[in-house]
Amino acid sequence: MKTANQPKPGPNIISKAPETERQRRATLMQLLHNSPIPDSELDSNVGLYCTRQALSRVLYMHDLYRQIIEVHGSIMEFGVRWGHNLALFSSFRGIYEPYNYSRKIIGFDTFGGFPSVAAKDGGAVATGDYGVTESYESHLSQILDIHQSLSPLSQIQKYELVKGDAEKTLSEYLDRNPHTIVSLACFDFDLYAPTNACLEMILPRVPKGGIIAFDELNHPQFPGETIAVLETIGLQKYRLHRSPLNPFCCYIKIGE
Repeated sequence: MKTANQPKPGPNIISKAPETERQRRATLMQLLHNSPIPDSELDSNVGLYCTRQALSRVLYMHDLYRQIIEVHGSIMEFGVRWGHNLALFSSFRGIYEPYNYSRKIIGFDTFGGFPSVAAKDGGAVATGDYGVTESYESHLSQILDIHQSLSPLSQIQKYELVKGDAEKTLSEYLDRNPHTIVSLACFDFDLYAPTNACLEMILPRVPKGGIIAFDELNHPQFPGETIAVLETIGLQKYRLHRSPLNPFCCYIKIGE
C-alpha cells in the first residue's frame, strides 16, 4: 500500500462541476495515490482511475491525430499547460508512424499562466490564471524524453518546448526554422491576442488536409478565442467540425 498523499492545491481554473462531482473526482485521485497496484503494473491499469471526461479528451486527440497521419508536417500546440496532449501525440506517433522523425511536436506556453488579459477576453479570466507549478517544464521535459526513448529513432530529438509569450516566441521559432510545415495546430490559449497573432503566423504553413483545432470556440467565458477566429479565418471559408466527445472542442480542416 502506498503512503497517503495530501491533495495538491491547483492554480485558478474555471469549472462548472458541482461540488458532489468534484468530491468524487478527489476521492478517485486519492484512490490513485494510494493504489495497491504495484508500480510496475500501474501504467497498464491507469484506466481504472480515468474519468469519462479525461477519457473523452484522449479519444478526441486520437481522432485528430488519425486524420493527419497522411499529411506532411509537424504538430504545434498553443497552450501546453501540464503537457498531456504532447505526451499523447508522442505516443500516437510511436504507434502509427514510429519512423516518421520529421513529425516534430512543438509546444508553446508561458508556463506561468495568462501573461495578460484583453477586454475582448471578457471578465471571467485574469492574468496568471491557468498557470502550472514552478519549473514544471523541466518535469515535463523528463516525461517527454521517456516517451521519446520508448519509440524507434530515440536518438533524434522530436519534440520541443518553447517557453514564453507565443506572440513573440512563435515568430522567433519560425525564423529559426523557416522549413516548418504544420499538419496539426491545437489552440488552447483561451485568449484573444495570442490566438489571433499565432493563427496569422501559421495559416500559410498549414497544407491542404491539415487541421487547426480549437478548445473554446462559442464559449461564453472565453470569448477572445472566438473573436480571434472571426477576425483571422472567419466562419464561412471552412466547415467547422465539432466533436461529439466535448462540448466546445471543434476544428477546421484546410481544403474543406
